[in-house]
Amino acid sequence: MARLAVENLVKRFGALEAVKDVNLSLAAGRSLALIGPTAAGKSVLLKCLVGLYAPEEGRILVDRAVVGVTDERPAELNARIGMLFQQNALFDSLPVWENIAFRLIANGMARDEARVKAEALLPRVGLPAANADLFPADLSGGMQKRVGFARAIATEPDILLLDNPTAGLDPILAARVDGMISDLARESGACVISVTGNMVGITDAYDEIAVMHDGVLRWHGDAKAAQSDDNAWLRQLLDGSREGPISTLTSAA
Repeated sequence: MARLAVENLVKRFGALEAVKDVNLSLAAGRSLALIGPTAAGKSVLLKCLVGLYAPEEGRILVDRAVVGVTDERPAELNARIGMLFQQNALFDSLPVWENIAFRLIANGMARDEARVKAEALLPRVGLPAANADLFPADLSGGMQKRVGFARAIATEPDILLLDNPTAGLDPILAARVDGMISDLARESGACVISVTGNMVGITDAYDEIAVMHDGVLRWHGDAKAAQSDDNAWLRQLLDGSREGPISTLTSAA
């Protein structure tokens, strides 16, 4: 049974149709890499899933229950969804541990207990617990990304949405983060959708791959099958080719 399902989803901004009739589903414990060029609609789809945008058409289901935008969702459903934003969205005035524990404290957890949990999460994302009292300005971009990831998983969500978790990271660290994402999905039973531009080892790091271009879902399938599938959009992205249906001039904008 699908933990998360999208049915005939459409999202418009005026005359621009950013997401066009998308259908997608993912079971618990599965990780999916959502790939495509710039302005393909990937981040817009994620923001519809988390409830920041309300779609004009279609519906989103969690465990077969239809959900709406954030202010229509029950608090217990919001607590089941974790999100890592593209720019990390850390609070500059709060130390690392409090950034990680922010949602836990907001939900009523005692600060001492929340700090213990935050410190325990740091090694899981490859950071020493000694970093707990540092501030975001003290950290490199890669370290900030991992703090954002720790915050996203702090509430042990059933659904984890990640917007470019490897952006700005070197290839070795990016591969490590991708592997960490898939391990988390398998260990926790969460379903994970990760918008990523990192093609290195993607078919090994994720269970499934989906391709978006021009707001349309062009391909979705098992990551191992993607290695030999001849879908033109998939092949162009995985092979890094200039030739194919994705215009290099358009995608560079």
